Amino acid sequence: MEIIITTLGPKKSHYEKILLLYSGGLDTSCMLKWLQDKYKAKIYTFTADLGQEFADKSRFKEIEEKAYKLGAVKHFTLDLKEKFLKEYIFPTIKANGLYQGIYPLSTAVGRPLIMIEGVKIAKQENIPAIAHGCTGKGNDQIRFNVTAKAHALDVEILMPMIEWNMGRDEEMKYALEHGIPISNQNKKYSTDENLFGRSAECDILEHPEIEPPEDAREWTTAPESAPDTPEYIMINFEEGVPVGLNGEKMSAVKLIGQLHDIGCKHGVGRIEHMEDRAIGLKSRETYEVPAAIMLIKAHKDLEKYVCTKHENSFKAHVDQRWTELAYEGLWVDPLRGALEAFINEINKKVTGTVKVKLFKGSAEVVARESPYGLYDLNLATYDTTSTFDQKLSYGFIPIWGMQSELGFKLKKIALNNLKEKKE
Repeated sequence: MEIIITTLGPKKSHYEKILLLYSGGLDTSCMLKWLQDKYKAKIYTFTADLGQEFADKSRFKEIEEKAYKLGAVKHFTLDLKEKFLKEYIFPTIKANGLYQGIYPLSTAVGRPLIMIEGVKIAKQENIPAIAHGCTGKGNDQIRFNVTAKAHALDVEILMPMIEWNMGRDEEMKYALEHGIPISNQNKKYSTDENLFGRSAECDILEHPEIEPPEDAREWTTAPESAPDTPEYIMINFEEGVPVGLNGEKMSAVKLIGQLHDIGCKHGVGRIEHMEDRAIGLKSRETYEVPAAIMLIKAHKDLEKYVCTKHENSFKAHVDQRWTELAYEGLWVDPLRGALEAFINEINKKVTGTVKVKLFKGSAEVVARESPYGLYDLNLATYDTTSTFDQKLSYGFIPIWGMQSELGFKLKKIALNNLKEKKE
């Protein structure tokens, strides 16, 4: 097979058709008009429903109407919530996917799915180019572009945010000049939402020495204003997948939605940290991820309970690498699939119930039970009824520590010899 390395930037100055990944916000709305003028193209638009806009289910109809008003010849809205949960979020939970130990992959794992579906639409409609609203500084450009090229080598990727080099003020001016409706002229932050989380960037958030202001959060109650009484929830897992809440089995979408509401009420899932982007920049990131935090904490605790220390130790390395691949836009890399095979094997026994205490912004695992738990009360108890033969320690400890003791002694001898030579 011939491998083609694409040149930098767009290959053509004219396209008959372009598919735009359209959110309905200021950036992509400006793009819809700009692409028509720049490339003399018919613009098709695609919006993916990944569970964003929890409180406003009519939002997708508004986006469609806006796209047509701005000149789109055809608009697609796809409800991808179930696919997103089962094929992207559940694997993330099984992998305890916390990038740099902090960020639950929410936006990161939504991007490959959006582009895969976008490529399908492009093929269906014979569209040669796909445009998206990513800048040249972030991770999303990698997630979109690599996924697109893996699924359709001949597709062209257009990145207007790089080509036009407009700041937000210039975009606002462009919108006014071209009759583009601006839904919220005072919006300070660039945000992204889906079922698993919300991110916010820009404005004062670009200054890591300043605490994020309260208006950067939209979902969660401030912890100091959260209920003064803790709430306990029981999350039920089967083979690593959350299947029920408080003993009631329910669909994946309903389960995530209920956890979201409960977590928001208690101020759970507020995260801000300095993140290492794939391209090398440090970035101050702020997230609201209530359901994600609860599910990953609960899953990790249950997994640890049913696995041996050797499985737990090795899986931590596998999880980290899997998470890095997903975060850095390499969802299509064969290594992810190979790592996932191990992750799925481990999760075959991650079945049981985890009790989580929610209080003033914290989600703390306080109890767990599983038919596969490796804890044995008869062995572990300090009562005299314990079946563990403590006399075995007489032989175990000398063997366990033998090499370390020898190494320590020989190191001291070597250091003394070196000291004598110098003297």
